Amino acid sequence: MSQNPFVRRVCVCVPARDEVERLPRLLRALAAQDLPGVLPVVIALNNTTDNSREVVERIAGELRSFIAIRVDERIFPPEAVHAGSARRLAMDIGVELLDADGQAVLITTDADARPPADWVRRNLEAIERGVDLVGGALVLDDEEHISPLVRSRWDALAAYWRAVRATEDEIDPVSWDPPPRHGDHTGGSLAVTVAAYRASGGVPAIPDGEDRALVTAARAKGFRLAHPIDVWTRVSARTDARAAGGMAAKLKELSEGIGAAMAVPSLDHWRARARWRRMVRLAGGDAAVAAQEAALPPMACDVVIAPAAPEAAA
Repeated sequence: MSQNPFVRRVCVCVPARDEVERLPRLLRALAAQDLPGVLPVVIALNNTTDNSREVVERIAGELRSFIAIRVDERIFPPEAVHAGSARRLAMDIGVELLDADGQAVLITTDADARPPADWVRRNLEAIERGVDLVGGALVLDDEEHISPLVRSRWDALAAYWRAVRATEDEIDPVSWDPPPRHGDHTGGSLAVTVAAYRASGGVPAIPDGEDRALVTAARAKGFRLAHPIDVWTRVSARTDARAAGGMAAKLKELSEGIGAAMAVPSLDHWRARARWRRMVRLAGGDAAVAAQEAALPPMACDVVIAPAAPEAAA
């Protein structure tokens, strides 16, 4: 990484299980990143039954001028076979590779993602602007089949979340996370400094929601999160889930019927929450918001979003 124009070192950390068909696309996308030098990548294989390791090691040889891949393969006991254990393993190995350098940056994504060529650079640029965590927006991969129904519902939810962010920015603006911004901070695209990662206890080994839990823990410690509009990655539109509560599970809900998948809190709820955040932030800062908000009861999902007719999205 000596040619990297950024002072900070970086490592991409990927958990994977039975992803032999998708890992090559991810690795080729990482090899195409527009940062000079060789990009360190960790692939943490867990409870894999296919030949992912063989394929990853072959690609590692082919792309060694662009990416340096560290493969780690583990068999977790049944109670630990979940995203929390796998992502924690990947990121903990990343910390080791970066010599626990607090200024270095871990970037995690999923095995079925396909980031654009400026993904790593944009994450580092955001960190350099004075934040500790960077969420990346998730975009459905247009190289895969996306049903008109799923596309229509995805777009309707995206419009809803834009309205939520506009409401938040009007009532409780945050200087280090200015508009225009998205609202995603999931394992599909999440950057964090090693210092913030270690101080927050790392990825919690929980069955699902480990990414959001890490972000909450980091914010509660006073670390800053941003959602720059130019940080994003493509994610698979598949509905056969590898992890409970992950992207594929949500897309499966969208593909099977409106129901809970399209039920959301009204904007009035978000206005009230933004006013609460502003009050708490003025008294105790963002750390107090993160710590106290985690204990609040969930908002009622009392509005069902009506997407456009699927034909319009075809």
